[in-house]
Amino acid sequence: MNLYKTMVKLLEANTPFALATIVSRSGSAPRAPGTRMIVLADGAVEGSVGGGILEAGVLELAGDCFEHGKARIGTFNLTSADAREMGMTCGGRVRVLVQLIHPAEARHLELFRAVRSTLENRRQAWLIFEVPTEDKNADPVGMGLCPTDGPCVGNLDEETLRKVVLLAGTGPPQSVCCEGRSYLVEPLCHEAVVFIFGAGHISRQLAPLAKRVGFHTVVLDDREEFANRERFPDADRIVVPTGFDSVIPQLDIDENSYLVLVTRGHHYDGMLLGEALRTKAGYIGMIGSRRKRDAIYAELARKGFTSSDFQRVHSPIGLNIGAETPEEIAVSIVAELIQVRAGKNG
Repeated sequence: MNLYKTMVKLLEANTPFALATIVSRSGSAPRAPGTRMIVLADGAVEGSVGGGILEAGVLELAGDCFEHGKARIGTFNLTSADAREMGMTCGGRVRVLVQLIHPAEARHLELFRAVRSTLENRRQAWLIFEVPTEDKNADPVGMGLCPTDGPCVGNLDEETLRKVVLLAGTGPPQSVCCEGRSYLVEPLCHEAVVFIFGAGHISRQLAPLAKRVGFHTVVLDDREEFANRERFPDADRIVVPTGFDSVIPQLDIDENSYLVLVTRGHHYDGMLLGEALRTKAGYIGMIGSRRKRDAIYAELARKGFTSSDFQRVHSPIGLNIGAETPEEIAVSIVAELIQVRAGKNG
């Protein structure tokens, strides 16, 4: 988000910049496809594509873009020595697209304003860059934003954008071939959402950590003195329902939703678990001992839930790392969330 805000500010200030984007990697490369960095004419940068020799090479390509106005594709073969400099154990291969983004091109500002708005309003869309096939100067790069609803934006035609989106789906940024051309496709606002039920001491450690590793975080508690911006300054959203008994049906929960039940008591956890099992949530985790878990399962079984339902639940919640303090428990829970997310994206 901050990078796209910077792009808009620069264009509004009539300042051109070079935009570097990792379009592919293999081996032990430092950053994933879709990672971007801004380079100004004086060599100042914002963001990073990995540091070390890779970033130095990108700066050189950026200087060439400023001089000639054409996009460049750079292929970097990182040796083991290069990798060690960047904190990795072995080398890899990275291809980086570097292009000049100029305020004189009105569609650039229109596109990045649309990207900024998409991220601010959490609308689902796909950001698409056409990738030149050869490692040399290239014509202006085709770019477009394709939302799930509404018209597409950019200098690629809408029919092409829609075709590319169908090929890409909603996984991580990836390269897609369509009608003999290559495109980098980055889903926007498709990230997993963690709903944290309960705003106690564990949640205060859990929410910022989950956000830091890329989850959209929603904190819910029926006590406003606990669920507030002062206690959760970095949460993406705070919800204070009148009670836990009816909150889940009001939420937009799908396969990309992660439900974490860490309320102040067994009664509330059991109530929420029953509602959670009626959803399509991709992850359901409940805090507590095995004895507590089994008691809640027995109560829910009397209401018609089955053993296959309970197999969806991660309880006791979190990876078994011997966690005891709220901070350690938060780490164990987020580690499990990452593990499940990685399995979905794998």
